Amino acid sequence: MIVANRKPFEEIMEMLKSYTKILLLGCKECVTVCSVGGTKEVEVLASEIRLARAKEGLPVEIKEYTLERQCDPEYAAEIKSFVNDYDVVMSMACGCGVQTVAEMYHNKYVVPGVNTTFFGSSEEQGVWKEMCQGCGNCVLDKTLGLCPVARCAKSLFNGPCGGSQPGGACEINKDIPCVWQLIVQKMKDMNMLDKYMEIQPMKNWSTSRDGGPRKRVREDLKI
Repeated sequence: MIVANRKPFEEIMEMLKSYTKILLLGCKECVTVCSVGGTKEVEVLASEIRLARAKEGLPVEIKEYTLERQCDPEYAAEIKSFVNDYDVVMSMACGCGVQTVAEMYHNKYVVPGVNTTFFGSSEEQGVWKEMCQGCGNCVLDKTLGLCPVARCAKSLFNGPCGGSQPGGACEINKDIPCVWQLIVQKMKDMNMLDKYMEIQPMKNWSTSRDGGPRKRVREDLKI
């Protein structure tokens, strides 16, 4: 899932300061799961904005609306009948949702209410950790399901760096385990340590974001 964090309230108010009619747009997918952009969070932010404007003696009209998915044009089309009634759209979705809405409604100012952070999974209630960078060339078969691209601070492919700490901590952040320590231990536990001796060639990064914006086309699904 995509993990995000709500922008600081001061930054949000700065983006909205010139507008009195605001469409606050939530999303029921990833940002709902990580509790930053769903129906509840839209309601909370709307209340905060109204209180702040009232304190300043300034008018504001806010419509709260949450789409099933903001990154899907068929759902984003739901706001077509009323989007032009508002001066600005603040999207509480990830960057994909913000851009989908902005492209669909070309003459509408769309601003982000959250900072898109990473692809992650839930570690425990209220805690998410980065697991994938969407590099487009998955190597998890070579590392027994543990990603060195996203989970190694240096994205190393042939074992830990010289800074790996006693007990298996990352030298960059000692609260994060060295993923290569985890990989090697799993190889030992599964009696597959021979895979550690396989030297991995230089990775082809052209499939990652470094190769420019990416697009995936499935001709069999196109209408």
